[in-house]
Amino acid sequence: MGELPALIQDLALILVVAGAVTLLFKRLKQPLVLGYIVAGFLVSPHMPYTASVVDMSNIKLWADIGVMFLLFSLGLDFSFKKILKMGASPIISVVSIIFAMSMLGITVGQLFGWSKMDCIFLGGMLAMSSTTIIYKAFDDLGLQQQQFAGLVMSVLILEDILAIVMMVLLSALAAGNLEGSQMVQSVVKIVFFLVLWLVVGIFAIPLLLRKVRRLINAEVLLIVSLGLCCAMAVFSTKVGFSSAFGAFIMGSILAETIEAERIEKLVEPVKNLFGAVFFVSVGMLVDPKILVDYALPIFILVMTIIVGQAVFGSFSFMLGGESLKSAMRCGFSMAQIGEFSFIIASLGLTLGVISDFLYPVVVAVSVITTFLTPYMIRLATPAYNALEHRLPSRLIRALNHLSMSHPNTTERSKWKQLLLQMTVNTVVYGILSAAVIALMFMLFHPFIQKALLGAWYANAITGVLTVVLISPFLRAMVMKKNHSEEWKALWAESNRNHLPLLFTVLVRGVIAAMFVFTIFQHLSNFAPAIVITLGIVIVVLMVMSRGVKHRSILLERLFINNLRSRDIEAQVHGRKRPLYEGRLLDRDIHIAEFDIPQNSLWAGKTLMQLNLGHKYGVHVSSILRGSTRLNIPSGSDQIFPSDRLQVIGSDTQLAVFRNAVENQVLQEDLDLEKREMKLRQLIIGQGSPFIGKTLEESGLRSEYGCMVVGLEEGKENLSPFKPARCFEEGDIIWVVGEEDDLERLFHS
Repeated sequence: MGELPALIQDLALILVVAGAVTLLFKRLKQPLVLGYIVAGFLVSPHMPYTASVVDMSNIKLWADIGVMFLLFSLGLDFSFKKILKMGASPIISVVSIIFAMSMLGITVGQLFGWSKMDCIFLGGMLAMSSTTIIYKAFDDLGLQQQQFAGLVMSVLILEDILAIVMMVLLSALAAGNLEGSQMVQSVVKIVFFLVLWLVVGIFAIPLLLRKVRRLINAEVLLIVSLGLCCAMAVFSTKVGFSSAFGAFIMGSILAETIEAERIEKLVEPVKNLFGAVFFVSVGMLVDPKILVDYALPIFILVMTIIVGQAVFGSFSFMLGGESLKSAMRCGFSMAQIGEFSFIIASLGLTLGVISDFLYPVVVAVSVITTFLTPYMIRLATPAYNALEHRLPSRLIRALNHLSMSHPNTTERSKWKQLLLQMTVNTVVYGILSAAVIALMFMLFHPFIQKALLGAWYANAITGVLTVVLISPFLRAMVMKKNHSEEWKALWAESNRNHLPLLFTVLVRGVIAAMFVFTIFQHLSNFAPAIVITLGIVIVVLMVMSRGVKHRSILLERLFINNLRSRDIEAQVHGRKRPLYEGRLLDRDIHIAEFDIPQNSLWAGKTLMQLNLGHKYGVHVSSILRGSTRLNIPSGSDQIFPSDRLQVIGSDTQLAVFRNAVENQVLQEDLDLEKREMKLRQLIIGQGSPFIGKTLEESGLRSEYGCMVVGLEEGKENLSPFKPARCFEEGDIIWVVGEEDDLERLFHS
């Protein structure tokens, strides 16, 4: 037989070692990410006393695939709608944190005399807290239901998004695009393709999945999802971005579909496999010699992260509207770096712009800060108490009053709301129109010219078709929001508003005419005056056309339905959180969800019997059972295993309630092996205590825990033992029970 390929040998070594190490880390209740890194360190060429990976290039390829699937899964967890609903507070917090930590990272790198690119990439790495590690720490400490934990997770979601954008910008910097104009072009390019992909993807992909829904099973859905992920990754690299960026965008598009949860569950094993290989590859790059040589920088960077997040992180959350205590709990929770720091470091190595020592240094910093994360989370409250005792009470009250009065969403004037909506619409429809024009010029125009042998009317056909295709977008650009509530209110408030409102229509009309002007200027030799006039006339005809209006409204409705499809499905199946969740008056009162364990002692009991309000001070607002929702349950409603309770209460009340849900369960049977049921034959002999007694009188079931399954009377089948029949000497019965119970019965 031929030799086994090196790739299989390496994969076997990686998975065996990773499996053994992660079992140990699971036992020690440490994040599995650290286990993967340690496993990579053990199988790396830097460890002379253990077996090492043979072909690092193959592992690098698998690691790149792992990054792609990690970001695809991250996109599946992400929703742009959630970001829009968060308001300004998380955005203020995350921008402040990233700016402060990036500057700290760059400053520390410069103090050590590292190169400019090392400092820039280091700043990006230190700015990225670990979503995985923080989520695991909250879960282990029982803090997931706390209000501050939800705030931290919201900021981490935004931080992950900005990390994707940061990777694109760092790639542009690495390519030498350091000039201001080139950086602006890079940002514009990101925005253009981001909006284009999201709009087109949310319009087309849910429609495709809806059409083939009856044909899709789990296997097909997995293949289709990964196929879309890889296709988007390829397309992303073709236009100058990374494959990880494209994978994330496709994940975020699929996140808005009804199939999102199924896809997430199906992709998870694939993500776990390739993600493990990626984190193992991270550990392989750790050189013990470098760790010894750079012990001081590692220590300084650890302290920079801990102190920086504790100070600047807390201050950033205060800017976002949190009280001092809540802000400190949030800031202290983010004092570590993780997976995105590794990805940014891998990007720097791949591009060849950072030094070899930086990667293992960052890994070491991540390992240390990860171990310290639970202690930092616990330290937040004592630190606040100490600060409260040392700072003047007037200052504490002023800080809390300032943050508490900071609104989550600012009340904009009608003009600001209207102009913002018009600007967003103009940008989105402008990007769609530009994309259609580019595709028609690059693909259709050369094709039609070749087909018609360069005839003059090939240009005319291209121009007319392009205008027809973009007409719904241009009409929506000009007319949308002209009948909105803000427009009507401003029009009715004052005659002075009439001219500015009409001017907004004129400006959007001119922008739409510029698109038509560009088309005909490129395809014809008409004088500019004629082309401008033609553009204005065509835009006016679009606005007046009922057919174009109908198409525009139809496309917009289809897009909105696709965007809301997951919400609609959640409402139908009772999983939609109530709208009043964000309107609770008391800042400390909020809503949380709890799953009733399968072995809960509450199962089968009514709410009146459980008396949850009196015991824990909470209110059960809804019970989610399967695909149904029971709102405002009464005292006679029962709790069943796997029910999901939506409960209203304070952080303290919900923490106590969570502890009760988790602990009031049937204890695990430690003697499981003794619970095996066995079938034995029992002969009623002379002097048996059962003679002359019925089944109930004998106590076989009540006293011995056994059950008579039949009476042997020499027939082919056992005869049923009737309850009224008395045992007689010589009866042969067959009894089922546990081993110990049967032994007691036979020796009775």
